[in-house]
Amino acid sequence: MDHEPLAESPAIEIYRASLATGATPDKKTAWRLVYTIPSERVDAYLKGDRVEFHDLLTPKDFASSAGARVAYMARTRAAKTRDSGDSNYIEAHIYPAPEAPRDIRINVTKAAIELFWTAVAPQQTPAPVTYRVFRGEIDSGTQPAAQDLSPAKLKSPSGVVGVSPSPDFSDAHFEFGHTYLYTVRAVAQHGPDSVESEESSPSIITPQDTFPPATPTGLEAAIIPAASGTPAYVELSWAIGSEPDLAGYYVYRGDREDEPGERISAEILPSPTSRDSSVAGGRRYFYRVSAVNRAGNESSKSSAVQVDVP
Repeated sequence: MDHEPLAESPAIEIYRASLATGATPDKKTAWRLVYTIPSERVDAYLKGDRVEFHDLLTPKDFASSAGARVAYMARTRAAKTRDSGDSNYIEAHIYPAPEAPRDIRINVTKAAIELFWTAVAPQQTPAPVTYRVFRGEIDSGTQPAAQDLSPAKLKSPSGVVGVSPSPDFSDAHFEFGHTYLYTVRAVAQHGPDSVESEESSPSIITPQDTFPPATPTGLEAAIIPAASGTPAYVELSWAIGSEPDLAGYYVYRGDREDEPGERISAEILPSPTSRDSSVAGGRRYFYRVSAVNRAGNESSKSSAVQVDVP
């Protein structure tokens, strides 16, 4: 204000005041200094080009009725007797926060990681409640025990993966074999204002792929008769699978329709076709096909197709 360079960054003073019903904050408001950020500590509060300060409330702050109004303003100070003017004034409402969600349970399906928890009791907060689900990925080499998270190193920071109006959530964007840490917060909505609970206890899961692919369909067989010294063989084909982790197929052959037969493809077949050149004339065979994914899970066998070799 004096057009003189400051010797150092000024300290920042945070002021707060309780507002009576209908009151508007101004210079005559009973402001109370709640915190001073020393000059040398200002950088620790910077978020980009803005200062971010968290005013930690106490149980006494919640003793008044829900929705009590408070006001804030800030000043900078270059010396004991040289402070700035007031910043703009802002108002906030104080509401009691809901309880943190409890008893998180996790179920892994082929398509999603499903989370369930105990809902916030209706009598605990009269406001509508939703839930924010947070997820971080843990470095596989630092997976902690459930009771001690200190060795864990987050491969990706925890962030919101979804919001749910009910005490359950399905996370479809995950990878098998990766370790995830989940927490949940309850959010009470008081008109335009939202109040978030503390985090639930963390839940850690490393989903494993134990789910077989779909059973192949549309199996068909064609007999290619012997010709020019080439023995007869059976040509098999079926509908291609649609799973993204499909590795291939196995082919089974038996002599009876009510038996599963034995596998005749030593390796996984990458495409939905197969040729059986080991058939004998005058024999009846029953063929079945199964699908295998990259985790080694095998589907049930398809319906049998009958082949009579002349």
